Amino acid sequence: MISKYFTREVSPSDFESVALEGDLNSELMNEDIRIHSWPCSYYLDTSKQWVSGRLSLTPVAIKFTAGKTGELLVNFHLSSISEIKKESSNLIFSSLTILEKNTKHWFSSLQPSRNVVFNILEHFWREQLLSSQGAEAAALQTTKGKELTGLLTGSQKRLEDTAKVLHYQGEQFDSIMRGLNKIEGDMDVADRLLTELESPSWWPFSSKLWKAPLETKPKETATVSDSKNQEGIIIKIPVIITHRTDSNVKPGKLTLFASGLEIRDCNSQVIHRFESKDVDDIRVHTPYEITVRQRFIGKPDTSYRLLSAKMPEVIPILEMQFSKKIQFLEDALGFAGAGKSPQVDLGTSIWQAATGLLGGVVQPSSPVGCREGMDSDHVQLQKQEKISQEEAKELKQILKKLKGLALETEAELERQDEALDSITTSVDRATLNIDKQNRRMKKLT
Repeated sequence: MISKYFTREVSPSDFESVALEGDLNSELMNEDIRIHSWPCSYYLDTSKQWVSGRLSLTPVAIKFTAGKTGELLVNFHLSSISEIKKESSNLIFSSLTILEKNTKHWFSSLQPSRNVVFNILEHFWREQLLSSQGAEAAALQTTKGKELTGLLTGSQKRLEDTAKVLHYQGEQFDSIMRGLNKIEGDMDVADRLLTELESPSWWPFSSKLWKAPLETKPKETATVSDSKNQEGIIIKIPVIITHRTDSNVKPGKLTLFASGLEIRDCNSQVIHRFESKDVDDIRVHTPYEITVRQRFIGKPDTSYRLLSAKMPEVIPILEMQFSKKIQFLEDALGFAGAGKSPQVDLGTSIWQAATGLLGGVVQPSSPVGCREGMDSDHVQLQKQEKISQEEAKELKQILKKLKGLALETEAELERQDEALDSITTSVDRATLNIDKQNRRMKKLT
């Protein structure tokens, strides 16, 4: 299956155009998405007065818009923030201050509360700093090989996450098969008992006079281990947790397992654990905010609203794991549509870029890019130098792992298809046996 991707010849320019298009789409999405907004007042230093309006947070910036005029008074990038603090203005009003470069911005009368706004702003600011530091470290030695290695590593991680979910699904099928085998064993016991009742041994015309009871076959007891202790963690991210009211906001962590998800506070204490069967619906408000709910009859539902800068990494996994329970609201519909089609293009572009770039390293004599004019040899040399031999070896290793994971996933899918056929046959056989035993019991009564 995978070998067919290596027959195509694609130049590195295809990879550059795909990467550039992805970056532009990401920037446009980050500018358009508003994560949260709060009514508040901003101290305008030029006029020495407080101006009422709304403080808005996007994935990359903080903005303040005046309420009356609609003028944008504040607009700066999260990476330019030096400090976020809770202070008091004139020793009376509780305020939130943001130090941006050499300018200190004052915000007061924050609703629903200052702590809520502070926790959310601090979370996204910290995540932006961490991502910026990682990007700066990677930018020191940015080559085509490293970019391609990063993309392939992300694909490998996504495939590993899928394999974990698929493995858990296979365990569920195995558990169902054990249950059906137990039902068949119970039906054999019921058959023997009904046979004894229909023709008891003390009846003179019985064909089973003084017949000793049949020896029961020893049943294999399957040792079921604690899946919660052995199951692997798919992904863990920091989140801002909202429970019931908007004022009850606190930082914590979201851990996603193959069997469900778990919410912990900042002290690693479990707040709530949702098993997969307990989750009734997951609502995606924005690419950064979701709500997980479990419904009850006669008592309030259990619902948690989770906000995180890394939520876009979790939503595709939730969409795969809870495909029939997840719902994208209006503000997240664009993300849902963008999360599907680019993945296919991105996956294809990875393999295409890998083919073209690896070909340029392994076969230096082969042409890579255009051959026009007297500078064609120089252009080829520049393109070949973008990937070293070590990077090519690393890419080959990752591709081998991807191929192994794909083959293992295919084998597991085939095994589960066979298990589904066996489950269907066993269910039909058990249904017939139950109907048969019911008719025999009715004759006895």
